[in-house]
Amino acid sequence: MLAISRRSTLGMLLAAPTLGAAAAARDPLGLAQAAREQIGVTKAYDANYRAISYPGGDVLRTTGVCADVLVRAARDAWNIDLQQRVHEDMLRAFDAYPSRAAWGLKTPDANIDHRRVLNLETYLTRQGALLRRASKREPGDRFDAPRPGDILTWRVWGDRPHLGIVARGPEGARVVHNIGFGTKEEPLWMFKLHTAVAHYRWRP
Repeated sequence: MLAISRRSTLGMLLAAPTLGAAAAARDPLGLAQAAREQIGVTKAYDANYRAISYPGGDVLRTTGVCADVLVRAARDAWNIDLQQRVHEDMLRAFDAYPSRAAWGLKTPDANIDHRRVLNLETYLTRQGALLRRASKREPGDRFDAPRPGDILTWRVWGDRPHLGIVARGPEGARVVHNIGFGTKEEPLWMFKLHTAVAHYRWRP
């Protein structure tokens, strides 16, 4: 058995509270609460392209798209910048993302890439967060035991990508999202006429 030096032991003891704090800071309930706190703040929907700063860029919090709910919640709850993380991952593996086929892009664009649901689906899948991908044309309320902090995606009104964060569940599941009228919390059953796509449990 290898002997552990006093210095190594002390280092592990000092690191333990820091690791515990990091785990607590990334509690999924914190992500759900940070999404809820956008209700009444983000009152409109605006999908127009905007030039924003990098990293940490954002459009005015009074508006945004569905993806902004997740981007802002991750920043507020976990101090994780999805703008930077998605951009860096796209620099490493641009061809893994749908940007070329969907939007004709030849290089990543940090102004918009993290605000697109298709890119966030790809990023979360690459991070190992995918729990289940729905079968074709599965009703939009058919997710297995969604927990607070889980991320759900759909295709609404035909083929429009949409994203929300579970605020309560699995019983009586509710979702925070922005589908066009600002950030709101609504029951999952309201999505039954849309199409379920994927269920993610992101624990970075």
